[in-house]
Amino acid sequence: MRFRARHTVWLGALGVMLGVAALGSGTLTLPVTLTLLALFGAAMVASLFDFRPQQLRNTLTSSPLAMMKMTPQAREASDRARRRSSYLPPGLTLLDVGLITLQSGPEGTVMRRGRTISLDDKGVRPYITLSVGAEYADRKVVTRFEMIDHNGQTQYVHEMENYLRDGEVNILADTQLPLLGNDKLTSGEWDLRVSVDRAAVGILSFTTTPSITARNRMLMQDADEPRQRLRDEPEESEPVSLEELLRESQRRDRRQ
Repeated sequence: MRFRARHTVWLGALGVMLGVAALGSGTLTLPVTLTLLALFGAAMVASLFDFRPQQLRNTLTSSPLAMMKMTPQAREASDRARRRSSYLPPGLTLLDVGLITLQSGPEGTVMRRGRTISLDDKGVRPYITLSVGAEYADRKVVTRFEMIDHNGQTQYVHEMENYLRDGEVNILADTQLPLLGNDKLTSGEWDLRVSVDRAAVGILSFTTTPSITARNRMLMQDADEPRQRLRDEPEESEPVSLEELLRESQRRDRRQ
């Protein structure tokens, strides 16, 4: 709810007119006067205050306990989604959102959760954790995951159907985005976008770092640049010795 001061002028004029009509004229009965005052009060409240019932409903439908359980990344993602769209499903609270990567090591395949992924990882899967209220429970929904790279290109889209029960529900995408050897991917700041039944519930930024092969390639290019510049520069003649300069000077003097 926000205060809108730009409407105070015409409301003041309307109030003066209403006061003159109510006090200066004897034709208005008490019920009519009270009705006009009530209408004026309602108009004043509606004009001066910007009510946003959808945001109020979103706040009321999220239980305090669920909001306390929200991770920092869930709060960030929820705020970004709310700025993009005023509609959020009632009875749903995003508790957690992120990425799970698969890494190969001496111990075998290892799963890691975080907001930074490397293009040396085998693959990555998005996930969310929802708090489902009674008004949104016992129904099937379509969860949509999207990954957008730093160029605005959509690199991953996956939709899956889930049955929601009341309480906490973990949803992990059943497909992954291949990373290792995927030449279409570039490093930078990416976005993970999650929606439930076409309503945005979270938008989270994350970092994609280049692979070791790409880093080595960049290091080799940086090392080759000075050598290439030396090859491109014209070769200078060898410096003339002092003895040759003196002999040339003596030859000039004899000619003169």
